[in-house]
Amino acid sequence: MPATGAKPIGAEDEAGAAQAVRQMFDSIAPKYDLLNHVLSANVDRLWWWRAARRFRPILANPDAAILDICCGTGDMTMALLKHRPAGSRPILAGDFARGMLSRGALKFGGPGVGAREPGKSYAVALEADALHLPLKSASLDLIVSAFGFRNLANYEAGLREFARVLKPGGQLGILEFSEPGGLMGKAYAVYFRRVLPAIGRIICGKDGPYSYLPVSVGNFPPPAKMLQLMRTTGYEACAWQPYTFGIAGLYTAKREAIA
Repeated sequence: MPATGAKPIGAEDEAGAAQAVRQMFDSIAPKYDLLNHVLSANVDRLWWWRAARRFRPILANPDAAILDICCGTGDMTMALLKHRPAGSRPILAGDFARGMLSRGALKFGGPGVGAREPGKSYAVALEADALHLPLKSASLDLIVSAFGFRNLANYEAGLREFARVLKPGGQLGILEFSEPGGLMGKAYAVYFRRVLPAIGRIICGKDGPYSYLPVSVGNFPPPAKMLQLMRTTGYEACAWQPYTFGIAGLYTAKREAIA
């Protein structure tokens, strides 16, 4: 039976899974950016850039309400901000791991409101659980999540919560890892399941987080099943765009309009 959400080793229920994920990411926050760039050979920067570019029409609207959830240390937020006009409504950058969020805020938050430069756009840090967002229903034009949705304790609940806070017709973008097929997939599997955890262990001095990564990707629904889950939780125009031979990909959808 396919996993319904992240299942870190030792977690017995959804609450335990969420707590384990929070503690894990807080523990690696100081070296998270370095590890991402090293382990992906900086290809992750291209993925964020491509995902942000996909939503340029919404980002160009200065009044659009936008949330980057599971924002981590803020690289996706920074990619989104490059497409925001001067003086636009700040992006909400949310995460429940305080160690990650505090580092992200140093990148995207900028100085206090009174000292901000008029020619720049900013984001506001929001400590929040993706499954219980402290936001009004039908209040957002766009939700983006980059490499964080896979870590939710319940994928269906996450999609339903995103649908709750999106306006009818509001857009969703989920950038996530996947497992490519063919010879590329076999070669990548060796790197992803053996080499990557070893490098992660050397750099961060911990075994668990980067052993968890390939397991979490293996447990995540493949694109066809993920798209079906999106369709059954309140979305339409669901699609998946593979990046870099399918190592990662961007899921896009719109919240169903109210008839």
